[in-house]
Amino acid sequence: MMHNWQELRRQAQRALPAFAFSYVDGGADDEKTLAHNLAVFDRWQFAPSVLKDASRRDLRCRLGTSQLNAPLLVAPTGYNGMLRHQADLMLARAAAKHGIGHIQSTVSTASIEDVAAASSGPRWFQLYVLKDRDVTRDLLQRALRAGCEALVLSVDAVHFGNRERDKAHYRRPMKLSYTSLFDIACHPGWLCRTLIPHGMPGFGNLTRYLPPEYQKGMGAAAYFASQMDRTLSWETLAWIRDLWPGTLYVKGITHVEDVIAAKQTGADGVVLSNHGGRQLDGCISPMLILEAARHAAGPDFTLMIDSGFRRGTDVVKALALGADAVLLGRPLLYAVACGGEPRVDSTLHTLIEEIDRTVAQLGCRSLQELRQVSLLCHRSDPAG
Repeated sequence: MMHNWQELRRQAQRALPAFAFSYVDGGADDEKTLAHNLAVFDRWQFAPSVLKDASRRDLRCRLGTSQLNAPLLVAPTGYNGMLRHQADLMLARAAAKHGIGHIQSTVSTASIEDVAAASSGPRWFQLYVLKDRDVTRDLLQRALRAGCEALVLSVDAVHFGNRERDKAHYRRPMKLSYTSLFDIACHPGWLCRTLIPHGMPGFGNLTRYLPPEYQKGMGAAAYFASQMDRTLSWETLAWIRDLWPGTLYVKGITHVEDVIAAKQTGADGVVLSNHGGRQLDGCISPMLILEAARHAAGPDFTLMIDSGFRRGTDVVKALALGADAVLLGRPLLYAVACGGEPRVDSTLHTLIEEIDRTVAQLGCRSLQELRQVSLLCHRSDPAG
């Protein structure tokens, strides 16, 4: 049994070849933002309110048209088939079992249609805008037909981060070093769970748009990177808003003025995010703008957040500061890598249990009550 995310991480490191673990675990440049994302939660400490009847708690929340049993969503993560065959479907099914949201990435290894067939839970689609606008239109139509309840437009990966830990495993772009190839041979379990007999995974959503020579593996990744629309702007968001009739969120914001601009352009909410420390090293944690973003956006604008969340206590701190929900990435990827769907299921169970226990210990009965009393002290405060 895994008791915490550190154990999950160690298990994943043992289960995966080094190149695959670095892809999941690493960040940009010196990985200072990666470390900052974890350390930032220590800036706040709980100040529980006692002698309150919190014997019953309600963790449910509503985001747009999606009703969730807990304020959690599986973050959109790409190329999960490198961790385990059908990892995307495992994540989606586990999310549905717990009644939380699942956000599928444009660059998932399963297709939109495959995930729709596998999961009956709340499903959203995350969009990267490509140079070919016809491809973008088609992706949106497919997401609508598949019943996706919301669209999440990612805006912080137009220029890919410099992920040096990743690059160390390659002798040249998209060609693994001989040391990495030997390391793969030393992980027969991963080979059987991932590559045999299915071969290298491709990008399920993009296969129909890729030239034949870029259908699978590293070549597909390189081609996709070359097709990213580098001209992404607020005008692009307005164009997407006109195309998408449902709920629309903008992901990748770390500036309060951008929260306001997204609202003015027609977005229904935003995801405050620094892409898990994988893009701009030295970037602030989105936790540091959360209170200001809530104040600027008002009470009815949806604010979600990711980057560095590992514990239920982390989630509750974000909720108390004004977030409506939290997106989870790495803990669930560690889980699927080392234990498949059962481990994702148990990890979600543990996280939701941690949230519920923390809410109870703070003397609250609902998520709304977390914001009504000052339950957090900043460490710079005299009381801290």
